[in-house]
Amino acid sequence: MKRKVTSKMKRRLCFLACVLLLVIGVFVGTILEDWVQIVDNRNTLASLTVQYKDLLDQEESLNSEVTKLHDIDYVARYAREKYMYSLPNEIIIKIPKSIQ
Repeated sequence: MKRKVTSKMKRRLCFLACVLLLVIGVFVGTILEDWVQIVDNRNTLASLTVQYKDLLDQEESLNSEVTKLHDIDYVARYAREKYMYSLPNEIIIKIPKSIQ
């Protein structure tokens, strides 16, 4: 036995279809927002990983410098080279880098 499709049933089906499309749209929108957030987080993680490695290298360099600065001979040589300090009866001659 075939049922007769009335206008009331058509309106109900149309309403249910609209509600279903709305729900599907909300789910797809939520999934897309989450996906964009995941991609942004991955990009941020990659950037921060590179920055972290650079900071580890910098920390290693600074720790090496601190270790060297505990050595009195290194500090004396560093002061003479960098700040042009001299020992008694020592003459400092500065050679321009363009000649070297």
